[in-house]
Formats: sequence, structure tokens, C-alpha cells
Amino acid sequence: MSGDHRVLIVGNNGQVGVELKRSFAGYGEVIGVDRESVDLAQPDQVRALVRRFEPEIILNAAAYTAVDRAESEKDLATAINADAPRILAEEALRFNALLVHYSTDYVFDGAKLSPWTEEDAPAPLNAYGATKLAGEEAILQTGGRVLVFRTSWVYGPHGSNFLLTMLRLGRQRDALSIVSDQIGSPTTSIELARATHAIVSEVIAGRCGPTEDWAGLYHMTCSGSISWCGFAQAIFARAGKLLDGKVPVITPIKSEEYPTPAKRPHNSVLSNAKLEAHFGVRLAPWETALDAVIQALE
Repeated sequence: MSGDHRVLIVGNNGQVGVELKRSFAGYGEVIGVDRESVDLAQPDQVRALVRRFEPEIILNAAAYTAVDRAESEKDLATAINADAPRILAEEALRFNALLVHYSTDYVFDGAKLSPWTEEDAPAPLNAYGATKLAGEEAILQTGGRVLVFRTSWVYGPHGSNFLLTMLRLGRQRDALSIVSDQIGSPTTSIELARATHAIVSEVIAGRCGPTEDWAGLYHMTCSGSISWCGFAQAIFARAGKLLDGKVPVITPIKSEEYPTPAKRPHNSVLSNAKLEAHFGVRLAPWETALDAVIQALE
């Protein structure tokens, strides 16, 4: 797909931004900015960014993602996760641009046993989740051509994430203790970018109808679910080449045995039914997506 669209990727060097840049290459003029070129904690810089480039599409892949550190840096997390997205939405409305923003499963408290839907009431357990919830609410209240995609357990070949941490620790240690009572859907940056590209293409081509038919909040994760411990085991079962055959012994533990500053939800599996119903888009099963990332790293 090609065209003369102007696409602004905010956070283009992050793990999602890198894949968005790859997916949207050739779509038109793709402009990427990172923390070196714009400080998202400075409202004036955020406004100036959009007004300078006047994009048709804004893909906001930037976020404050240090979940534990957010407990002690809530003001900074709020500025990046809540205030900056609101300003991006306001500026997108000014230029009638499409804004795509990513939120998190951590807006929920994890008490529900079945997958969470977009209609379920958020109740974040930690500051990170609270600031991300504030961001998505601000965007949706602004209105206009906005898509907010809640996702979960994001990882990929680039950046800082659970997969790369496990591979590093697997080379260093003979045994690891991993939490087994937190359940979610590991989702790759590759699958997120692929699905985003597919949906944006349809929206921009006018095949999704008027704005009120498609704008809003959707869950977007790989299908299936697993615990962190199970995910680690799946990684090591596939990563023999990357670890020279060395596989650590994995011991499952409960959350209380691995205390962290930020509390995590026990169940953060998201239902993707609305995404599939509205756009006909389904992300790969988490196992298939994991295979693709391992292959990319080999």
C-alpha cells in the first residue's frame, strides 16, 4: 500500500514504534520522533510537534512504561501517559487527523475470572495503570478521529521487555523463579503494528464508514493466555539457539513471594471480540507470535 499520507510516529525508537515504522514504510511521508527530539512532559513541545508537521495520521507509541518506578514518579508518568495524549488528541482534532493511541490491560484490577471487555469498569491497582486510564479517557472525551487500543504484555525483538530479559537471565543463571498467578496475553510489537496498519488502511480509505461508526476504544492483544511463568517456559523451550542450549530451571512462585512497588492484576486477559467484529482483524495466537519473534532474533 502506498500513498501521499503524512504519518507522525511518536516514540518511533520504542519497541512498538520500530515495528510501526517498518509497517508504514511506503505508506507516504513517515516522520518519526523520539525522546531526543520532543519531551512529552512539556505540553508546548507536544503542541508544536503536531503543528509543525500537520500529519494526517498520528501513531502514539510513546509512554512512560516503568510500572514500578511510576509509584514514585506519578507526576512524570501523568505528564507522559495522560497529559501528552490529551494534547495529541486536541491537536489531531484541530487538523482532522487520525490519532492511534495504545493503552494497557493494567487499567483493570484483575478480579474478574473471564476476559475483560471494553464495557467493564476500570479499577487500576497501580499508578501506571491509573495514568494510562487517564490518558485514554482524555482522548475519548476530546472526540474526533481517535482509536485507542488497549493491549497487554507487549514484547518484541527490540527495546526492553520480558522476552529479552528472560534471554539475558537465561544466559546468566541456572535457575529462575517466575510468578505463576498472574495471567495475561503476551502480545508482540510485530502483531500490534500489523493490526494497526490493517485498521488504519481501512479507516483512511473510507471503508469503515463515518467517524462515529469506528472511533473509540478497542482491545488488541494476541489470542490465548498464559502466566508469566508459563510464558518464560515457552520462551526457553523455543530459544535453544539463542542460549547455546542452556536452559535454566524454572520455579513457579506466587505474587506475594516476589513483592514489587506496584501491585499487578491477577487476570488481565482482554477480550478482542469488539475489534474483530468492527474491523475483521484478529492478532495471531501468542504462541505463533512468539515463534516469529524468536525467529527474528536467531
